[in-house]
Amino acid sequence: MKNLSQMLKQAQQMQEKMQEMQTALASMEIEGSAGGGLVKLTLNGKGEMVRLKIDPSLIVPDDVEVLEDLIVAAHGDAKAKVEARSAEEMAKLTGGLQLPPGFKLPF
Repeated sequence: MKNLSQMLKQAQQMQEKMQEMQTALASMEIEGSAGGGLVKLTLNGKGEMVRLKIDPSLIVPDDVEVLEDLIVAAHGDAKAKVEARSAEEMAKLTGGLQLPPGFKLPF
C-alpha cells in the first residue's frame, strides 16, 4: 500500500505543477512576424490574438491580398512559437518523457 500511496502523492504533485504551468503559459505572450517585421502579431499562451501591428507602408487599398497573406503568415509564425514553448515547458514538467501524439495532459 505504501507504493500506491506514494504514487497518488506523486500524481497530485504532478497535477499541481501542471496547473501552475498552464497558468504561466496562459499569461505569456509570443510574437510572430512576417514580411521582414512589417506585420507583427502577438498571441497569448492559449493561442488568442492579443495584438496586431501593421506597418503603415503596407496599407495600400488596391493591394489588400498582400496584407491579408502577411497577417496569416504572422499568425502561423506566432502559433508555431506558442506550440514550441508549450512543448518545451511540458518536457520540463514530464522530465523529457515523450507522450504519444495527440496525448495531452492533464488527462
